[in-house]
Amino acid sequence: MLRQSRKLEHIKYSMLLEDGPAAAGFTDFHLVHNCLPDLAWSDIHVETAIAGIPLTQPIIINAITGGAEDVTSINRELAEFSSLTGAAMAVGSQYAAIEDPAVAASYKIVREVNPDGILFANLGAHATLDAARYAVEMIGAQAIQIHLNAGQEIIMSEGDRDFSGYLAQIEMIASHVDVPVIVKEVGCGIAHEQAKALSNIGIKAIDVGGTGGTNFLAIEAARSKLELNKDMLEWGIPTAISAVETISTASPIDVIVSGGVRTPIDVVKALTIGGKAAGIAGPVLKILRQKGIEGAVSWYNDFITDIKRYMLLVGAGTLQDLHSTPIVITGFSREWLNLRGIDTTPFANRKKRTKSMVK
Repeated sequence: MLRQSRKLEHIKYSMLLEDGPAAAGFTDFHLVHNCLPDLAWSDIHVETAIAGIPLTQPIIINAITGGAEDVTSINRELAEFSSLTGAAMAVGSQYAAIEDPAVAASYKIVREVNPDGILFANLGAHATLDAARYAVEMIGAQAIQIHLNAGQEIIMSEGDRDFSGYLAQIEMIASHVDVPVIVKEVGCGIAHEQAKALSNIGIKAIDVGGTGGTNFLAIEAARSKLELNKDMLEWGIPTAISAVETISTASPIDVIVSGGVRTPIDVVKALTIGGKAAGIAGPVLKILRQKGIEGAVSWYNDFITDIKRYMLLVGAGTLQDLHSTPIVITGFSREWLNLRGIDTTPFANRKKRTKSMVK
């Protein structure tokens, strides 16, 4: 019951609290206008793939909730939204259903409502192999997110305190489940060293989950009536920086960029950095609350249209084109990355082959 009540409080405070206070870092990343895009609107395509799973668009509705009877209606709404828009969707941590099978219905509802959609299961890195297999089976998932949330756990009075052996556990799960494993941070970001370690054990997809979006340290503090200092509330790696750190491993990792991705231009910047998709969670739930399902679908369609507009304005017809489109990194992000041994100059001087160059 404790885990169920926590799920309800997470929803409550995610709706009440603002993003941050740390920024996602996208303001330091600047797209370069192309006045000769040499494209027609019909040339713009937003299909992508994560760990071999084809996606019709580069947006994933990231993990929000599950595990309590009272949140079943939320997952039903999200699944309907996912079905109507074609966006992939991840459920919240399914450990509650491992502990209490009676609440499994709050997760299973997403497959019932969206029988043909792309769904991701979700568990923590401490999960057993049997639990991971059950989580996948529970919702007929095409992949499973294994989340990392040490920052959140150490603020929770009832949270985990032992994070040893996680890398080996992730490797074991990834080696034995029948679907791809996506390793996801929950708001504090992933650095180059840990991305490399995950790549070395064969992980094919990482969701960087950096700072700038829903702040689970702040949520846990609010739940426990704690006063966290500013440094703790701002802890982590800004999302855009984390994306570059992860991509700089030079390994074949598909990167999902999440954490404060709020606008179409944020998405296009995330994809231009090198991401294969962007994850959005809180804003989808908020727009569903404000505008209902029809209004939310209309908002989302406009969101995708704006992504295509920015793609045309930088001369990129596909997401692969975006990966060879120049993006200028300035300010704190440039300083951070350069000091970390990551040269930002090549990002600004990418050369995209144009139709005239190919002739």
